[in-house]
Amino acid sequence: MKSIEKIDLEYLTASDYKELQALMYKCYPNMQDPTWNKDQIKKLTTIFPEGQAVIKVDGEIVACCMSIIVNYSKFDDRHKYNDITGNDTFDTHDPNGDTLYGLDLMVHPDYRGLRLGRRLYDYRKELCEELNLKSILYGGRLPNFHKYDNVTAKEYIEKVKSKEIHDPVLNFQLSNDFYVKRVVKNYLPEDEASESYAALLEWTNIYYSEPEKEYKKEYKPEKSIVRLGLVQWGMRPYDGWDDLTEQIEYFVDAVSGYRSDFLLFPEYVNAPLMAEYNHLSEPDAIRQLAKYTDRLRDTFAEFAISYNVNIITGSMPEFKDDVLKNVGYLCKRNGEVERYEKIHPTPDEVKVWGMSGGTQIKTFDTDAGKIGILICYDVEFPELSRILGKEGMDILFVPFLTDTQNGYSRVRNCAIARAIENECYVAVAGSVGNLPKVHNMDISFAQSVVFTPCDFSFPTNGIKAEATPNTEMILIVDVDLNLLKELHEQGSVRTLKDRRTDLYDVILK
Repeated sequence: MKSIEKIDLEYLTASDYKELQALMYKCYPNMQDPTWNKDQIKKLTTIFPEGQAVIKVDGEIVACCMSIIVNYSKFDDRHKYNDITGNDTFDTHDPNGDTLYGLDLMVHPDYRGLRLGRRLYDYRKELCEELNLKSILYGGRLPNFHKYDNVTAKEYIEKVKSKEIHDPVLNFQLSNDFYVKRVVKNYLPEDEASESYAALLEWTNIYYSEPEKEYKKEYKPEKSIVRLGLVQWGMRPYDGWDDLTEQIEYFVDAVSGYRSDFLLFPEYVNAPLMAEYNHLSEPDAIRQLAKYTDRLRDTFAEFAISYNVNIITGSMPEFKDDVLKNVGYLCKRNGEVERYEKIHPTPDEVKVWGMSGGTQIKTFDTDAGKIGILICYDVEFPELSRILGKEGMDILFVPFLTDTQNGYSRVRNCAIARAIENECYVAVAGSVGNLPKVHNMDISFAQSVVFTPCDFSFPTNGIKAEATPNTEMILIVDVDLNLLKELHEQGSVRTLKDRRTDLYDVILK
């Protein structure tokens, strides 16, 4: 697979048909005619544009899903595909219906393994919740059923669920939190591989409420509840690059499994690799470690796409043009990569390694809010976060590495202050454990935490959740961005709005 620069999720349009047709032939190589004709796509994109989504990789369509809304009370669990679609006329689409019905989902064979199908299902789930629909239904084919002569359809499904039989369609649906409502005979009579059987699958929207609902003509996902995953990283000897990145991927996989929007690693996450250079002086050893930085950035970027999570990589040393800096990357799940720098190296970083400070101070726009990132010592300078707060920052991420409890207390207490001052969430993640064979990085102390402002809608002590101190683990936390909007206007105190800018201000030179 070629390298990926950007992934976008967009609405399918009628003008995309030629590309869609090519995708159909790739996904269904045995078909004689396209599964979907041009008129059908034109109608679907007209009556329900939000239900037809594509994923583009570097501008090329590589995955697609199509859906309609139905009033399910007009059908029952024994319906056929033609019943639901009105014999492919889609006249059954009801903007005021209660169920999102999946018609098709396809992923280019060359791009499978990137979890693009799951990304489309996450979109469908968000759409179902946004439109306040009861559930998502889907008639799942059983493409391997024809291989088992003495097994009934019901037995086949049970064997798939118990992992005795592999079925690519049903396994995918079950892994995306669908459950089998019933087996349907003659769902697609022409589906010989499934012997015309299908599993009627359902995902239930737990947020559904009986509404007086007016169908929204346009759906633009705007997340309110954002899920954060913090890695309290274990500093310990690793057996080289593969061992380290395997552990990183383990945490990415774990946090992604909880459908997290962000994943935060700590400062100097790749420090264990410096053990190989412990025979060198400290300045030479960290410059050798810097040779891994570009490679690790690219690895994180691949994980962000594959696991569908925005990754804040913590930090790594960078040595370019004879200048050593402490930098990190925001690897977005759409393939974009943005860089941030530590502005204030600690006195120890300057003295031992010859570290220089960066100059880049900015917020980052993401699909789950506007964020800021400050590396460790930088959070102890309130001017930086105030600049980010003025730009509308919702969440401040702070990857850190501290050796002693008093060093950790400085980071923690300043992070609490930054949450109050800037009316934002602050997530801090650090490393624990020891590196006995790495000079100047031998011990670590940390407790990863998500802090909040202190007002009635938030915890009274400003702590949303915290990890166990000095234990390798992950922390999964949900934060509500709408609460910040209310705080900005209606809080008991309003530290952003009530600033006396007639007397003072903080500016970026």
